[in-house]
Amino acid sequence: MTEKHTTFCRICESLCGLVVEVEDGRVVKVKADDDHVATRGFSCPKGLRQHEIYASPDRLLAPEKRTGDRWEKIDWDRALGEIGAKVRQLRADHGPDSIAMYVGTAAGFGVLHPVFAQGFLTGLGSRSMYSSSTQDCANKFAVAREVYGFPFTQPFPDLERIRCLVIVGANPVISKWSFLQVPNPARALQAIEGRGGRVFVVDPRRTETARAAGEHVFIRPDTDVFFYLSFLRELLAGGIDEARVGRFAKGIEAVRELCAPWTPERTAEVTRIPPAKLREMVEAFRAADGAALYSSTGVNMGSNGSLAFWLQEVANCVSGNLDRPGGTLVGNGVIDFAAFGKKTGTLMRNDRSRVGDFLSVNDGFPGGILADEILTPGDKQVRALFVTGGNPLITMANAGRLRQAFGKLELLVTLDIFKNETGSVAHYVLPCTSPLERPDLPFIFPLMLGMQERPYLQATEAVLPPPGDVRDEASIYLDLCRESGVSLFGSRVAQGILSGLKRVAPRPGTQPAVPQKLLLSAILRATKQGSFGALLRERHGRLRPPNRGGDFLGARVVTEDRLVDLAPARLLEQARKLPADFERERGRGDQLKLVTRRAVGSHNSWTHNIEAFAAPGTNLLYINPDDAARRGIPDGAIADVSTRTATVRLPVKYLADLMPGTVALPHGWGHQHAQGLSIASRTSGVNVNLLAADGPDGIERVSGMAHLTGFPVEVRLSPLNLAVPL
Repeated sequence: MTEKHTTFCRICESLCGLVVEVEDGRVVKVKADDDHVATRGFSCPKGLRQHEIYASPDRLLAPEKRTGDRWEKIDWDRALGEIGAKVRQLRADHGPDSIAMYVGTAAGFGVLHPVFAQGFLTGLGSRSMYSSSTQDCANKFAVAREVYGFPFTQPFPDLERIRCLVIVGANPVISKWSFLQVPNPARALQAIEGRGGRVFVVDPRRTETARAAGEHVFIRPDTDVFFYLSFLRELLAGGIDEARVGRFAKGIEAVRELCAPWTPERTAEVTRIPPAKLREMVEAFRAADGAALYSSTGVNMGSNGSLAFWLQEVANCVSGNLDRPGGTLVGNGVIDFAAFGKKTGTLMRNDRSRVGDFLSVNDGFPGGILADEILTPGDKQVRALFVTGGNPLITMANAGRLRQAFGKLELLVTLDIFKNETGSVAHYVLPCTSPLERPDLPFIFPLMLGMQERPYLQATEAVLPPPGDVRDEASIYLDLCRESGVSLFGSRVAQGILSGLKRVAPRPGTQPAVPQKLLLSAILRATKQGSFGALLRERHGRLRPPNRGGDFLGARVVTEDRLVDLAPARLLEQARKLPADFERERGRGDQLKLVTRRAVGSHNSWTHNIEAFAAPGTNLLYINPDDAARRGIPDGAIADVSTRTATVRLPVKYLADLMPGTVALPHGWGHQHAQGLSIASRTSGVNVNLLAADGPDGIERVSGMAHLTGFPVEVRLSPLNLAVPL
């Protein structure tokens, strides 16, 4: 008999509503939920086939321990006991900061997982937190804290009413809309044009987004900050509402002074955007009844991601578009999370890293110094690492060096559903539930921040019971606290209550678990949203009040003086290096730059273990035919791509959609070392992040982000081609 369950996807921000069909305890089909209150029948191919990933025979079903090159399955009591004993010893001998954690993207799309992970680390007394955000988005958090007073204050375009949208370094048609929940980006962009608005897509590649809507404008990779300087200069030169800016913000004069030298003619030397085109965009932006600049990873992961995002936010503010319908909005979650964070200090610590003296962002340190923190002797040297919901040996800069560093750890534990590249070098792998095997609410950005094109709430039951000896992460971290001799968040009361509830709660399958639905219901009740059960009965979601604007400036800004800070001292200081950066860029005129890209069937590093998403021919070096001809590289030949850090070798594919001087390489590949991914490990792709530099000199000072896109490379015909006819 077929059972149908309404639920929602948890592999990205879109959270698309789904209908899952189950027969004999297995998922046989996943469909988009046509009746969902917000996503309305949309889902991507990855979401519709995710059950095939979770049903892989490679799935971890019991804890495993590595001794040398040998793996053995062990029971939970032994795994937790041995891990806890080692943690106790390291904590006693070297202090709590010797025990670190890396939180990956997959952890962020659930509610309880990141909370309990942080609770474990806090219970230990450790501040050695690292996360995937310093690979793709920490610049936005670092800047938001300086400008708005809180890192999670993230304005977003009002897509339903906007009349001019300038997209820089983002490809939402493939990657969705970073932070903001927009289920069908192509439809949203086409609707802007349908109501007479304009869309500009500024990118080194004519992307899928540029083909779906708007006008494409080429830009030289990693020159975005100079585009923003000229854009803001022209915006200010045309006049702004000085009274409005003065009422809600401060620092405008410092911004004027910074931008004044950066004319469109000057910056065109490096951006290669014709001055007339830049002025046309500014005029369209100025004339529109509601406009916004928006950027994502193509800007974030560059060498000046923080400065570029800062200038973007300044432009949105001084143009009068911040906090207005049709401009950029700041969502309303189930609580005022910024006020809560400011009051409690949540995500507001001012820790400094041991290596490089970097300021923490979201209470975490740069992933780009993790290898140094492991390899550099001394007080607080990292000796143990818990990796939860991530795969740093694929996703982090200079992954080859990081692999060597991981070999020096005294304890490496991964919590995952597979033994991936990182898990393959771990001492212990702990098997976790998949999104379909746990109850949940939308994650923090829609739930607490209201970052949704159409605000709503939804609850989901587990569609399937956890298989084998699989446990949910919240339960695992609660037990790790006990075995490590500490309490969750340092609270003996919380540890005792949750442990007691776990003992008496109904147990799915045979594994003990914290009562997740009870905890999720407590969150809803505490925020006056009713109970989990009541929300669950609204199978297709419950609409919340729509985004309206006019409720942020002067009301929810949490800087000390309640004003938007347009010219924070840290960012002005960082901007002093821009003239030198400009001159260096002028000297790179003929050098190729590498950008990363995504494919519709690929999601970071973890969709390649089913045949449908691991097809050959997707991990290629894309190059403009003219650039290839100048280097004597035929289409289909093998090329060597080199930086000072590493060299990778892979086939070439011509792509006229690339701006001359640009090559593109999809990320997330390079699975040959994964012992627990039988399909992915047989693919021939290479890991683009082997090419990126790490270490304190290789990462951006404000956000701690690695430079993962737009960096110079050398591309040569590989000697392998001499043995193979072309």
